[in-house]
Amino acid sequence: MKTSFRFVLLALILLVVALVSALTAMRFAIHGREVAVPDLVGKTPQEARRLAELDGFQFDVERQYYSLNVPEGRVLSQLPAPGTKVRRGWQIRVAQSLGPQRVVIPNVLGESERAAEINILRRGLNLGAVATIEVPDTPANQVIAQSPSPSASSISAPRISMLVVQPAPPQAFLMPSFIGQTVSSATVALKDAGFQAGNVTTAIPQAGSPPAPQAPTPALQPSPASVIVSQNPAAGAKVLAGSTVSFEVR
Repeated sequence: MKTSFRFVLLALILLVVALVSALTAMRFAIHGREVAVPDLVGKTPQEARRLAELDGFQFDVERQYYSLNVPEGRVLSQLPAPGTKVRRGWQIRVAQSLGPQRVVIPNVLGESERAAEINILRRGLNLGAVATIEVPDTPANQVIAQSPSPSASSISAPRISMLVVQPAPPQAFLMPSFIGQTVSSATVALKDAGFQAGNVTTAIPQAGSPPAPQAPTPALQPSPASVIVSQNPAAGAKVLAGSTVSFEVR
C-alpha cells in the first residue's frame, strides 16, 4: 500500500515539474523575442525606417500633421510609444510633420461638391470626410458646412471635411386605374400628376372572338377617344414621379 502511494506521489511530482518546465519554456519563447520600440520622433523618415528595420520592426508613415515644434519632414509622433516592449516584426506607425501651417483654408461654402473638391486639392490640401444631409429648398450637392472653417489657423491636419446637401429621393405613388377611360382623359391626368404618357397600342383580339369579316378592313389606329383596356404599370403598382405609363386600347 505504501509502495503504491509513493508511486502515485512521485508521478504527481513529475507531472508538476513537467508543467512548470513547459510554462517556463513557453514564457521564454514568447518574451524572449520581445524588444523595446526605438524612439523615432524628430528623425527623418529614412533614418526612422533604418532604425526600425534594424530592430526587426515594420515601418509605415501613416499621417501628416502641422507642427510648430517639429521641423517639416521629421517624425512627429509614433505608435507604439518609445520603450514599449513588443515582439519583433511589429509595425511602427508614425505621423510626419508638415511644419507650421502655411496654406490658407479656402471658403467652399455654397459651392458644388465637385467644385469644392477641386478648390481643396489645387491648394495642396486633402479632402476629408464628406457627409450628406437632406435640406428642403436647398440645391442638391451644395456645400453647407466645412471643417476647418474658412481662413482657420493652427489646424492640425491639411484636410477639409464637408457637409453636402443630398438630392431628395423621388416621390413614390400608387398607380391609379385608367381602365375604361379614354386616352385623352388619361393623358391629361398623367401630365397633371407629373407622369409621362407612353405608347398606346391596339389590343389584339383574344381567341374565341367572332371571326373577322371576309373583306379586308384597315387596322384601327388608336385615337384620343379610344378606350383603355389595360395599362403598364398596372393599377396599384408603386411608381416614382416622372414614370412612363403605356396603354392598350380598343
